[in-house]
Amino acid sequence: MTAQLPEPSPRPVPPGGIRASHDDREAVVEQLRDAAAEGRLDFDELDSRLELALTAKTLGELATLVADLPASPSFSGSAVESRKPLVLKGGMFGASLGPGRWEVPGHVIAHGGVGGVSLDFTRVECRLAEIIVEAYAETSGVTVVIPDGWATDTSGIDPGVGGLTDKTTSDRLPGTPLIRLTGSGAMGGVVIRHPNKRERRKLDTPWR
Repeated sequence: MTAQLPEPSPRPVPPGGIRASHDDREAVVEQLRDAAAEGRLDFDELDSRLELALTAKTLGELATLVADLPASPSFSGSAVESRKPLVLKGGMFGASLGPGRWEVPGHVIAHGGVGGVSLDFTRVECRLAEIIVEAYAETSGVTVVIPDGWATDTSGIDPGVGGLTDKTTSDRLPGTPLIRLTGSGAMGGVVIRHPNKRERRKLDTPWR
């Protein structure tokens, strides 16, 4: 009787060869966008790396895309701590958030769509040092209103055809957030400003 040979054990998979999950890809996409907002990547590099990140099959492929960037807590190469951004979509009829007291996340994504998006921070209480706002104006644009004393960094946005209108001041008060504005002006344009006269009159009215 012929002795049966044992089946060969499966070869161990190297760490970089582990299959990437959707969360892994999303974490790297977020890290790449943050790097572009900080000026570490130009728009061509960002587009190229985003395309590779979204089609990556393994953790090793993802790690290569961020190897020359500061380490991110969202992507460690083997585990992901997902931080879900707040997403607003203008759709056909538009969307708005604020004025009012609402919980501010560290990352907001606004898609203007056909109806446009308005994002108003004037009555919020926020202890974050920075807030990333990704504004994709699309057809009708995105408007961001921030309180006096807050500042913004718009170096990470592509003005597109619609352009970027920045009516904010650089007089940032201690302890207030910095709005890092990224995305694209597309056709509708992106506006970031402090409250206008009409909005200021409403701010002087006690909130109920």
